Order: sequence, then structure tokens, then C-alpha cells
Amino acid sequence: MLNDITLCSRALIRIGAAPITSFSDGTAESEISGVLYESVRDALLSAYSWSFATTQAPLTQLVQAPVADYGYAFGLPNDFLRALSAGSNSKSRGVNFRIASGALHTNVSAVTMNYIALVDESTFPPYFAQALVSKLAAEFCIPITENTSRAEVLFRLAEREYENARQIDAQQDSPSAIESFPLTDIRG
Repeated sequence: MLNDITLCSRALIRIGAAPITSFSDGTAESEISGVLYESVRDALLSAYSWSFATTQAPLTQLVQAPVADYGYAFGLPNDFLRALSAGSNSKSRGVNFRIASGALHTNVSAVTMNYIALVDESTFPPYFAQALVSKLAAEFCIPITENTSRAEVLFRLAEREYENARQIDAQQDSPSAIESFPLTDIRG
């Protein structure tokens, strides 16, 4: 089963280091993995609107309204990483909003948000797991091997793996239709 330790171990093996059994093994590999893993995972999850990490949730209105610009503030879900869109009346898009001070600010009184969630590693599809392992290997390389030229190669490989994963993930959804386009509206 895929988990944080398995992903880090795969990355460590890629750079020629020993795999770990926990983040508290007492080795340099486990310490570096423990320090870097969550931030690298969260950054990669946040970098794209991955189909497996995209979810929707109605938001709870906060008592304290924003100071200016918007009339309502809503709390963000505990698993929130990045907002994609917000809507109302059973839609998850179409509402003007801003994320500020850990809340969603808007002018509507009820909001459903479409967002990237922090999902469990066991739900990562193979293409994303591969991209994450490549990114972790690149991030682990300098602190563990002190080899900058090897790290540069690994960062380039990680970028290719990321682009490949994005391409595969983009095929998980129907193409978006253009709902309204001013230039065609003018033509009649």
C-alpha cells in the first residue's frame, strides 16, 4: 500500500541511499525525508487541479465579516490546499471571491467551493506517485549526496514526470465547453 514512507523510500533508492522504515529511524535519510516530505507533497498537489484531489464542499459562514470589499467570510475545509472556484445555488463556480486570512471572502451568503484537497497517499494514482517520487529524489539529492550536478538532472527528470502526470490527469475529464464568448455573441 502506498504511504509517505514508501514514497520517500522509493525516492531515496533513486539517489542511491538506503530506504527508511519511519521518519524517526535516526538516520540522515529519515530526518531529511521527515523534514521535506509534507511540503514537497503539498506543493505538488497544489500545483495543478488534479482530478483525484479535486473535491467540493459547502462552506460554513463565519461570524466575523471581512473588513472591506466583501460582505461575507467563510471558513476553509480542514483538508484545503488551493481554491479552484466558488459558487452558489448548487453550483461550484461563478462567484467572485478572494482567499484571505485563512477564509474565503465573497458577497454571497451561501458558498460551495471547488478545491484541491489534501488526500491520503493510498489514493494517489500511479502517474502522480511517480511524479512525486521524482520530485522527492531531486529534493533529497543535495542534502544526502551533496551532488549538485546529479540534483540538476533529477530536477529536470522531475519536471518531465510532472508534465507527463498532468497530461495523463487532463484526460480524466470531458473537455470544457465554452459557455459564453463575447465575440460569437456579437455575431448573433
